Amino acid sequence: MTDHYLKQYADAGLYVMQGRLSAPEAGRFQSFPRASWAAEIEAAPKAGLRGIEWIFDLYGEGANPLETAESRSQLREALKASGVSVVSICADYFMDCPLVRVDTETFGKRLEILKWLISICPEMGVTRVVLPFVDASKMIDSNDKERVLSALHTVLPDAVESSVELHLEADFNPDDFRSFLGEIDHPLVKVNYDSGNSSSLGYAPAKEFAAYGDRIGSFHIKDRVMGSSTVPLGSGDADFASLRAGLIDISYRGDFVLQVARGVSGDEVEWLRKVSDAARAWLRGDTPDGRCTMSGA
Repeated sequence: MTDHYLKQYADAGLYVMQGRLSAPEAGRFQSFPRASWAAEIEAAPKAGLRGIEWIFDLYGEGANPLETAESRSQLREALKASGVSVVSICADYFMDCPLVRVDTETFGKRLEILKWLISICPEMGVTRVVLPFVDASKMIDSNDKERVLSALHTVLPDAVESSVELHLEADFNPDDFRSFLGEIDHPLVKVNYDSGNSSSLGYAPAKEFAAYGDRIGSFHIKDRVMGSSTVPLGSGDADFASLRAGLIDISYRGDFVLQVARGVSGDEVEWLRKVSDAARAWLRGDTPDGRCTMSGA
């Protein structure tokens, strides 16, 4: 177990959550950037980023180029021209339109949307879909858990056919998450680990990694104050030293996506460059005590 992969990844550059490279729209902290998605593709290399985690949500309906074959073709050309990679989709649509606590008909319709989203991944070169089960879509009780398990089992054949991983973002404590994952022990079902969400909930990285580290498939880099909101890297309660040690211990080989606090509106590219530099220094092990902080950016 060495840090070779983390250093190699840092040198190649990080991904960023779509929308962070432009000013927020309609007061939304995170959403598909209807007005600026094309400009973000051109901006990503200027911020030293290798790619974007694309957002599919209700706000972007009618403007997201994922929606039609023609616009997907145009999107592929734009990505190729800028040298920007998109290998993942964050399906925030299921935050707006949850799979839990809905009637059978609505559940079926939303499953069809998920199946469609999985089906278009191969032509886009997308290898994973992140499914959020937090906030409005969180699993509250056993009924919710059974509904989500039913959804996953239903779409797994589609995921297998398309070679698409399903990465779950949830707010379970480590033991409960391990138990839930045990109910669907499939190589395409993995965990999207969010360092900010875990720090906000007060979860210790060592306990999380011990419980389900072998199932972690992607990593959102973020910092949050315990019980509160997202803050700049290094100013919250995320234990980045323990996180790096844990990543090395489990021989992590997935992607890193910046889902960080926003800076000053209008200065997104320069802000993301500084954030990226700080995160890459952390991954390389170049920061004091293994911390990830903007102070050294």
